[in-house]
Amino acid sequence: MAATKPVLYSAWMSSCSYRVRIALNLKGVEYEYRAVAWNDPDYEKINPIKYVPALQDGDVLVSDSLAIILYLEDKYPQRPILPQDLKKKALNLQIANIVCSSIQPLQCYAVVGLVNGKLGSNESLQIVHHYIDKGFRAIEKLLEGCDSEFATGDEVQLADVFLAPQIHAGVTRFQTDMSKYPHLERFYKAYMKIPAFQVTCPENQPDAPSS
Repeated sequence: MAATKPVLYSAWMSSCSYRVRIALNLKGVEYEYRAVAWNDPDYEKINPIKYVPALQDGDVLVSDSLAIILYLEDKYPQRPILPQDLKKKALNLQIANIVCSSIQPLQCYAVVGLVNGKLGSNESLQIVHHYIDKGFRAIEKLLEGCDSEFATGDEVQLADVFLAPQIHAGVTRFQTDMSKYPHLERFYKAYMKIPAFQVTCPENQPDAPSS
């Protein structure tokens, strides 16, 4: 009997989902894409906190993008995205956590405030820019002197899997001026030439708006 494909519960605009799509594609894992609407009451049965993404792989159900990607790293070690070198591994995890803990959630809270009518659009965007800038400046400092093709070497690794969606959101949604972050701007241009990044872009997902 053929193995059942893992199911990715995703949303086209979610940068957290974008990270996992990249990791699945880098590792060559075929998966079923199931779009989740933000107000879908049934999704709470899959993930009680109701955030995307979640991955159902046989009898294993994992939510949270970092947890999913680390699960994939263990299950599909043939294409590693975490280096064995402890210093580089720590740097990858540090960059991933800056993105997923210190940038992305805070920009989302600002947008939620706008949706609920608590903030004006200009004030909301200023908050988003503040946290993106704070995180991007920290990452630029961590990578000072970096001359590799990607963040931590000449192969795509975990840091890149997290950086690409965050930069994409900054460029396409929040009018981030990437010229202030020369390393990240250079990496992003390289990411957008890689098929695993191209096909997983938000605008290329089945639930993305047609225009």
